[in-house]
Amino acid sequence: MTPQPNPQAGAAVKAADRAHVFHSWSAQELIDPLAVAGAEGSYFWDYDGKRYLDFASGLVFTNIGYQHPKVVAAIQEQAATMTTFAPAFAVEARSEAARLIAERTPGDLDKIFFTNGGADAVEHAVRMARLHTGRPKVLSAYRSYHGGTQQAVNITGDPRRWASDSASAGVVHFWAPYLYRSRFYAETEEQECARALEHLETTIAFEGPGTIAAIILETIPGTAGIMVPPPGYLAGVRELCDRYGIVFVLDEVMAGFGRTGEWFAADLFGVVPDLMTFAKGVNSGYVPLGGVAISGKIAETFARRPYPGGLTYSGHPLACAAAVATINVMAEEGIVEHAATLGASVLEPGLRALAERHPSVGEVRGVGMFWALELVRDRETREPLVPYNAAGQDNAAMAAFAAAAKQHGIWPFVNMNRTHVVPPCNVSEAELKEGLAALDAALSVADEYTG
Repeated sequence: MTPQPNPQAGAAVKAADRAHVFHSWSAQELIDPLAVAGAEGSYFWDYDGKRYLDFASGLVFTNIGYQHPKVVAAIQEQAATMTTFAPAFAVEARSEAARLIAERTPGDLDKIFFTNGGADAVEHAVRMARLHTGRPKVLSAYRSYHGGTQQAVNITGDPRRWASDSASAGVVHFWAPYLYRSRFYAETEEQECARALEHLETTIAFEGPGTIAAIILETIPGTAGIMVPPPGYLAGVRELCDRYGIVFVLDEVMAGFGRTGEWFAADLFGVVPDLMTFAKGVNSGYVPLGGVAISGKIAETFARRPYPGGLTYSGHPLACAAAVATINVMAEEGIVEHAATLGASVLEPGLRALAERHPSVGEVRGVGMFWALELVRDRETREPLVPYNAAGQDNAAMAAFAAAAKQHGIWPFVNMNRTHVVPPCNVSEAELKEGLAALDAALSVADEYTG
């Protein structure tokens, strides 16, 4: 689709937004949202006709890109047949979506509880774990994000938690492995893994194993930095959970459905959790949908005991029809394999080449279509390009980088001192190379703040 400039329409959209829309995570008078006129494939464009290659996949959810015709058609067909229906009934789109998801989840995660998104999936996973164990506490990692609802944001381990942290939510945070900025003075992945597991086991011991319902981890942390865990870490957490009767929850809201070059990131590590949350890529964000995949032993808890939870729109037919179409498209078009192949053959070598040219790049890490560049002022000291949780003038370097990226035609995912490279999983090789060239230009601006 060729963007057609229409600045007058864009001004009207912008005016209505500024007059009435209350934006998340924002000081309302300090933001200037872009008015978007359309989107297709890996691109979107504004009302001036400027087109952007979306290297953020929305908020890391358009795993099959925008406006995939088969998914759009499935939503239209479902709307013509049955637009909505209450969750207590068996509905074809809901049943088929659950079946297709269960076919792809690891182990015996064969029961699917549908939610409206990732945050409420986390809420319900934690509720299930507490009811299953009869224990109150949840352990989660610093440098994590699990959602914006009250329990999920308290489980979160980044500054978005602070304003809502009740200090009474039954959450205890611990350090997960992150070798580049190790909290354990580790020099190798093996040391980082062993010391992080020792730290977690000590935390369990001092909190009291009999008080802990669940340990929840993003399989690969997303917004917090795409830190791929070292070999053996998740298996070690699984073993600790088994030893102490703790429910192991993996949050795959961002990493799931092809993002890492596997259907689920857990498949990279050969680990099966007791509960797994998902959303985003399950239907490429076309209609809000999330859920919890539930193991047999957790499901058995509620075989004759009612589960005290639900949502009006659980398994909404339009959302589930979009999920069925998305999963089928991903299978038919080999999108998961495509993400793995291009991630290894094009994206990783391209990003590592950028790191060699730009002193602002301290580390490159990731897998599939799930990568992060950690930007620094000094490679030797690893001082971040901007301070932790920087804002205003303190964040000038990252703001300049982001502005340069947009000027060169890509929309970046920027968080703190990092830019994440998370294009649609079916992005083409030519599009990746276009994006890498734009990143090359933008990183030259970041380089000006080094030294």
